[in-house]
Amino acid sequence: MQSYTIGQAARLLGVSPDTARRWADAGRITTHRDEAGRRLVDGRDLAAFSVELARSGASEEDAPYTSARNAFHGIVTAIKLGDVAAQVEIQAGPHRLVSLLTREAVEELGLEVGMEATARVKSTNVHIDRA
Repeated sequence: MQSYTIGQAARLLGVSPDTARRWADAGRITTHRDEAGRRLVDGRDLAAFSVELARSGASEEDAPYTSARNAFHGIVTAIKLGDVAAQVEIQAGPHRLVSLLTREAVEELGLEVGMEATARVKSTNVHIDRA
């Protein structure tokens, strides 16, 4: 499973690294240390926290940065696979994006819950790019 540094987690959550550190210090985000001593957040834990954060709403202090136009970099929070089709959910700061695509595309991208991805929106279509 992929893990993220505090800085990477902050970027995916749309907050400053200081805010992410405060959340980790307060126990809101579970972290562990790697062999170099860096604090890391497990991808699945970050995905779950991002959904919780979006549902609860962020305070003004925790307001997300503006994302690039029509590109929402975030973390995969859910994947539902069917025989032919799939549904992928990405939490990008306060934005929840859902893309319907083929199962084959999900498998080719190697998408998993907790992994970074970018949702690109054009008209009513949402495309997923693996980070």
